[in-house]
Amino acid sequence: MHDIIKTFRRLFQVTLLILLVVFVESSNNIKETKVLNDNYNKSIDLATMALKLQEDIKNDLYSAKDTFTGDLTSYLPTCPLCSGKLACLPRYNVLDGTETYQDISYGNVKIVASSKNLPCGSIIRFNSNRISTDPVLAIVLDRGVLGNDIDLLTSSDSYAAYVGRSSITYDVLRNGWQ
Repeated sequence: MHDIIKTFRRLFQVTLLILLVVFVESSNNIKETKVLNDNYNKSIDLATMALKLQEDIKNDLYSAKDTFTGDLTSYLPTCPLCSGKLACLPRYNVLDGTETYQDISYGNVKIVASSKNLPCGSIIRFNSNRISTDPVLAIVLDRGVLGNDIDLLTSSDSYAAYVGRSSITYDVLRNGWQ
């Protein structure tokens, strides 16, 4: 009887050892999937494809949906009839000198007032050497001008005077909040 128990114990240990080896071997077995490209004239470079996709998205983000011509002027949040709060919701208070807005898609953009021709949240792009040598991106967050004119929010009288009045052509990149 003792020999039967000993044999059974030995058989159990061997079985357990085999199961352990099979388990460890199967868990260490890294499966690698490779795509073979037999056509050497065409190669797939996923990194290049990802960069191209990002570029396409960026180009679409910055492509003009519409173009207008109007006057560019500037204003202060403390101007007559100005409350220091922007007309578009959520009605930011800009009495602290804020001149820009952090947009989720376009980053840090200037704040402008427009007529109701452009919905609140519209993103525009224009060129003005008085403001920047690069194209200026701005968001419509205020009202108070007529037609296609744009009024740039500034924090000082001297800068507002420097901007002055000029005729500009601007592109609408986003028409309202999206």
